[in-house]
Amino acid sequence: MRNLCLRCLRPQATCYCARVPRVDSRTHVVFLQHPRERRVAIGTARMAHLSLPNSELHIGVDFTGHARLTQLAARPERVAVLFPGEEAISLEEARENPPETLIVVDGTWPLARKLVKTNPLLAGLPRIGFVPRRPSNYRIRAEPADHCVSTIEAVVEVLGTLEGGQERFDALLGAFDFMVDTQLERQSTRLGPARKRLYKSAWQPPLELRSIAEDFERLVLLYAEANAHPLEAGLPSELVHLVAARPSTGERFEAIVSPRQPLARSTPLHVELSEEELRAGESLESGLARFQAFLRPEDKLAVWTTFALELLRRDGFPVPEAVNVRLACARALKQKTGGVEQGAEQLGGAPGEPWTRGRAGRRIAALEAAVRALAERGRATEPPPRRAVAS
Repeated sequence: MRNLCLRCLRPQATCYCARVPRVDSRTHVVFLQHPRERRVAIGTARMAHLSLPNSELHIGVDFTGHARLTQLAARPERVAVLFPGEEAISLEEARENPPETLIVVDGTWPLARKLVKTNPLLAGLPRIGFVPRRPSNYRIRAEPADHCVSTIEAVVEVLGTLEGGQERFDALLGAFDFMVDTQLERQSTRLGPARKRLYKSAWQPPLELRSIAEDFERLVLLYAEANAHPLEAGLPSELVHLVAARPSTGERFEAIVSPRQPLARSTPLHVELSEEELRAGESLESGLARFQAFLRPEDKLAVWTTFALELLRRDGFPVPEAVNVRLACARALKQKTGGVEQGAEQLGGAPGEPWTRGRAGRRIAALEAAVRALAERGRATEPPPRRAVAS
């Protein structure tokens, strides 16, 4: 029988308590955890609760008559629920009038939805939704969609935006990363047979890989470069180079957009286009109109990070549905990935010769190599062979 740490409830050999920081927050965080999630050893709500002194953790499904929840719901103007939905406001909107208390629902998505549905008090409170700034590192647990992250990652992102000082809240992820890395290391070095599950469905590739394979015919790969000034300049980044490719047909798109703001000194160096080329680019309106004409109604964008999407949204472009290729790559490799060129190499993809100029040319080629490799894995009918363990 394994000895458990009574604080983090993990086996002593994988206890993460020494890596749990104390991070004070202005926002009071209330975790509502589904009882089934309490039994999940790799859950993260307890980890977040241990790191945040200004938090509390309650376990249950039906909180009808729960004194604490009733007390909070009586002041809806000061409380918000972190849960997506059509009526949810964005983090940017919430930052204008931040809640004093943030209620965080913890459980798998079906269990979390059930918990919210079961408690009318929650349904009557304002909701906050957000798109994560980076893929989840929860590589030991499958997520149902690209935008899904663990509870602790969600709390870190939201508190960092609401209160500022993102680096301070990022410190919470030290214990989380340790838990993930430790779990993966133990899985890879286990000598005996894998633990048997009572109910086991047929194997299939991770959801992110299956989605890329199924949507391959309508994927449009996208990469963008920006005229980016130092933060102290107070000038927002602006689109200057946009490239896209439809791998199913070989169609390609490129727009070099003339900067509307002063050209940052480092921009030509980073994008690998001369100042003359950038200044001679077309207008933003022309470039976006051509890109809109390039897209089809059923298209789905594929990006390595959300930066290109943010640039388009900033200029009022109606961004269609998008898939995060970096997240799919992390799922496939079961490890963090660097840039798109490193990701393509790790997947075994071989980028073709760049078909356009600048850094964008290399990266769109690498993105295509990565997507093709992921699509192939997404069509697999058998799991990849286990990595051999060095003796």
